[in-house]
Amino acid sequence: MTDPLIPLAPGSLSGKTALVTGSSRGIGADTARYFAQAGADVVINYRNKAPRAEKLAAQLRESGVEVLVVGADLTDAESVQAMFSEVEQAFGSLDILVLNASGGMESGMGEEYALRLNRDAQLQVLDAALPLLSDGSRVVFVTSHQAHFIRTTPTMPEYVPVALSKRAGEDALRERIPELDARGIGFVVVSGDMIEGTITATLLERANPGAIASRRESAGKLYNVGEFAAEVAHAAVDPIPPANTRLVGDTTSFEGE
Repeated sequence: MTDPLIPLAPGSLSGKTALVTGSSRGIGADTARYFAQAGADVVINYRNKAPRAEKLAAQLRESGVEVLVVGADLTDAESVQAMFSEVEQAFGSLDILVLNASGGMESGMGEEYALRLNRDAQLQVLDAALPLLSDGSRVVFVTSHQAHFIRTTPTMPEYVPVALSKRAGEDALRERIPELDARGIGFVVVSGDMIEGTITATLLERANPGAIASRRESAGKLYNVGEFAAEVAHAAVDPIPPANTRLVGDTTSFEGE
């Protein structure tokens, strides 16, 4: 039986390198931790919380792996390119790319920010990573049921702009599947319900008090950060699922696409 705190077998990723965007905290941090536990060298990416990223890196190095910490604004092409230049210099190649960073509910960022981050930046990161990815590597895009099913199932008004932008990002990435397949690069979308303890859940609860409890009651269970991160980690190594989609948690409340 798999230990929920160590979802991937120790040593199973030895010799591999994984980059997780937005990995200084939350789902990204736990995903990076699971990769390190499995023996992978890890790239921790953060936007503006260097001390937090460095603290995580110190913890992961105790697993005996190499850890590179790189700050980058994913909406800035030069910043993204500089990050992958550091990755290439440090490791030479990349085996796993997890597109975890997202946002759009932050205050004062402007209406277009969600689309720039959740669609444009995702493509920008993929394009910059492609020269380092090769046959057998894997790209994982992390999203939510509220975004994945937004075209058929309404969501909370406060989350609609983010949901639409994340779905746009998913669609744009899916258009790249034939190209990725031709290179031998696997692609998986991991979609989950609201995740207890995430920044998004906190912001939604602030904007719509009771939203999380209501969704928990409807779904029966909501995954916590560590549990969902384990699913993301598995998506990086398990066989490609049907329709390139790994659905995590209850989907009975959501209509099919």
